[in-house]
Amino acid sequence: MNILQKAENFIFQLFKDNLSSDYIYHNFNHTLRVVDSVRQLIKGEKVSEEDAEILEIAAWFHDAGYINGGERHEEKGAQIAEDFLKENGFPDDKISKVKALIIATEIRRTPENHLEMIIRDADCSHFGHKEYSNFAELLRQEWKIVAHKEFSNLEWAKENRTVFLKYHRFYTDFAKANWQPQKDLNLSELQDKITDWEKGKKEKPKDTLNKKKLERLETPERGIDTMFRVTLNNHTKLSQIADSKANILLSVNAIIISIALSTLIPKLDSPTNAHLIVPTFVMLMFSVISIIFAILSTRPKVTSGLFTRKDIEEKKVNLLFFGNFHKMPLDEYQWAMNVLMKDREYLYNSMIKDLYYLGLVLNRKYKLLRITYTVFMFGIITSVIAFVWAFKTV
Repeated sequence: MNILQKAENFIFQLFKDNLSSDYIYHNFNHTLRVVDSVRQLIKGEKVSEEDAEILEIAAWFHDAGYINGGERHEEKGAQIAEDFLKENGFPDDKISKVKALIIATEIRRTPENHLEMIIRDADCSHFGHKEYSNFAELLRQEWKIVAHKEFSNLEWAKENRTVFLKYHRFYTDFAKANWQPQKDLNLSELQDKITDWEKGKKEKPKDTLNKKKLERLETPERGIDTMFRVTLNNHTKLSQIADSKANILLSVNAIIISIALSTLIPKLDSPTNAHLIVPTFVMLMFSVISIIFAILSTRPKVTSGLFTRKDIEEKKVNLLFFGNFHKMPLDEYQWAMNVLMKDREYLYNSMIKDLYYLGLVLNRKYKLLRITYTVFMFGIITSVIAFVWAFKTV
């Protein structure tokens, strides 16, 4: 996994576990939008591969500091990025550049180089977006919840106008060509609203934040995809860990049994070693039981591998699990997958089922592993006690 994928997974997990739900604007979805904007600018500004990597990492971490509050979040985010990058062996000179870019996202700072201009434009790309008013409303609600700042419609419009005119400008040629025209339209609409409200006109229905549109902004497809990818990755890692633990126990107990069969058991025929019979077989019994449970924890369960067209039409089959289709003809499977890909609800439900049943498998594996370790531990203790007792009674 490359550093960019690691950064994305890290930020997703960081926000999921540590970011307050009060941050309805400065959250993972906003970070995704900034990263997407950075990618557009990287392509539009013809940035080198090395600088592109630094820019994208900075974009992932630019709001990471919000897990500890909004005040001086740029500095906090830069520190989080530094710790993460050092842990992953990223070069120190590149870490310094990433930190400088994160600090540069503070809106009152003036960018000092091309890369800082790019990340500033990416962070403020919503100014040149058709949905700007909805993004602004998310921020308004966040301030209300987090900072207990409430604005009337007129006050909020003037606040936005101040940011437009006093603190913000696009710096890169790509942003000026592609985002500035929409920003000018947004500013014009904002000024029209201010003029209307100052004259006492009531807010038009279209100016009210549409609930469905807000929900769409808060749950973009990319965020859902990342959630599934990270969760599936975590499930897979846990499954690998469980299998690794089971293999360790299998190996250890196999060694114990091999040593016992080759060294101890041949000597039990001698009357002088009769006292070793009981502890030896106690040790062997617990080793065999441990091996049995370790095998059970890793033993795969394969289903029939067949489904019918009726099952697909009724959305009863999870086509993402190989056990449900491994006996099907290719043309039938292709038809079923095409049906799945055309139905968004069916697709996401299949992914949810996949995660759910993976969770059940993990639960079974770890339960059996716990039993295996308990049996092994109890067996070792019992065997040692049995051998000590045997030697004392000689």
